[in-house]
Amino acid sequence: MERKVTALKVQKRNPQRINVFLDDEFAFGLSRITAAWLRIGQIVDEDKIQELQSADENEVAYQKALHFLSFRVRSENEVRKNLEKHKFSEIVILDVLERLRRNRLVNDVDFAQNWVENRSAFRPRGRRALQMELQQKGIATEVIDEVLTDLDEDDLAYRAAQKQARKYRRLEWQEYRKKMIAYLARRGFNYGDAAPAAEKVWKELKSDE
Repeated sequence: MERKVTALKVQKRNPQRINVFLDDEFAFGLSRITAAWLRIGQIVDEDKIQELQSADENEVAYQKALHFLSFRVRSENEVRKNLEKHKFSEIVILDVLERLRRNRLVNDVDFAQNWVENRSAFRPRGRRALQMELQQKGIATEVIDEVLTDLDEDDLAYRAAQKQARKYRRLEWQEYRKKMIAYLARRGFNYGDAAPAAEKVWKELKSDE
C-alpha cells in the first residue's frame, strides 16, 4: 500500500524530531537526520516506511550512546548495558557498537589503558585490583593482560603508601606496619610489594621528623 507524505512538522517538545504525516494523518515521528530523506508529496510504500522506522531506531540508539559517552570514556560493555536498559534490540545494539567502533568512539584497549593510567596517577592499585575492576567493566582477559604487562607494582605500592601515610604517622612501627600492609592488600598489592613499600615510607616519615 502506497501513501503520500503530506506534512513534515518539527515536534514542539523535541526540535530534533519530525512528525511525519501520511495522507493528511499523523503516522510516526523520525529523527531529523532520518526524516531528511523525505519530501512533501513523496510516495512511500510499507517497505520504505519500515526502513525509515528501523533507521530511526538505530539513530535514536546511536544518539543515546553518544550522550552516555559524553560524560566519560566507556567500555563497549558499559555502552551495551546502557542500551539494553533502554530496551533496544540486539540487532540495533550491534549496529550502534559497530558504528561507534568505526568512528573510534569506543575502543576497549584505549579504555583499559586510560583506566590503568588514571588509577596509577590518582588512586594507585595493584594488579589484582585492576584486573577485577577491568573485568567488571566487561574488558576481555587478553586486553587486560596486554595493558597490565608493564605494570610497576613496586612503584605503585610505594605511591599508594605515601598517600595513606599521614593517617598512620603517629602510630608505633608494629601497628603502622600492620595497618599499612592491610591497606595496601585491600588495593590489590601482594605482601612482597606491600611490605617494602610500607617500610620505605616509614623511614621517610621518621626522617622528616
